[in-house]
Formats: sequence, structure tokens, C-alpha cells
Amino acid sequence: MVTAEDILNEKELGMISVPSTTLIKDALKTMVDKKIGSMLVKDSDNIIGIWTERDLMRNVIDEKCDLNSAKIGDYMTSTIKTAPHDATLYQLLDIFLGKRFRHILIEKDGSLIGLLSMGDVIKADLNNKTKELKSLKATVSWEYYENWRFKKK
Repeated sequence: MVTAEDILNEKELGMISVPSTTLIKDALKTMVDKKIGSMLVKDSDNIIGIWTERDLMRNVIDEKCDLNSAKIGDYMTSTIKTAPHDATLYQLLDIFLGKRFRHILIEKDGSLIGLLSMGDVIKADLNNKTKELKSLKATVSWEYYENWRFKKK
């Protein structure tokens, strides 16, 4: 069974983070350069929040938020959900779809080892289903059914 850690091992990027004092404008540049939709926010070595594309949408319409001078720490989401490294693909899908989360940190032995997005998990699910389908096709040949006929006596 595919686990959260397996999905993390397939990802090309590790956890991308910035200090809480980083300007939103600079965080956006990093996100565009790395082609990512979220940025983890750190204070020293501790992850204290996340800032996402959805946060950007909210910030843009906030008259008090000047993207050129606003610090990411002032606008981040400070509650990030976690899941264990051995959570199965189906458990992760349940968290993302059932609780409507878009990002989840993965924990192993008390440490955070990575960040998964809903897209990462859906991609892993599709890859898993493709492997299952190939396996089923290899097991059951349609030729048998196509050539099977009732024989007249």
C-alpha cells in the first residue's frame, strides 16, 4: 500500500520555506520560480505556518495589505494539519477530501519530513490505479472472452 512517505519520496521538491519576516512579494517570486502553490513559514527552525495561493486571493482584496511591504508572517495560516508518515493513500485522500484540506505536513518520529498537497496525493492515487489496471489486464485476457462461443451440437 502506498504511504505518505512513499509519495514524498516521489516528489522532486523538498519543503520550501521562508522566514516570517519575508515580504509577500518576495515569497511570490519564489513560488513562481519553483512552480509551487504554497510556502511554509518558519521562525528559526520551526514551521509556524503556511501561505498559499488562496491566502494571496484573500490578501489582494484586503485594503490593508500592500503586497510590496506586507510580511508573510502577518498573513499566513498558522494552523497546519499533520499526518503520520505511514498514513495510506486512502487515509490521505479521506483527510483531503473529507476535511477539505489542501496541504498537510507529514510527520515521522516527531519530526516534519515533508509537505503534501492535494494534487500530490491525487496524482499518486491515479498512478496507483494505473498500476492496478495494468495488473488486472495482465491477469485477465479479453481474448478468452472474445473467442468464447456456444458450440452447436
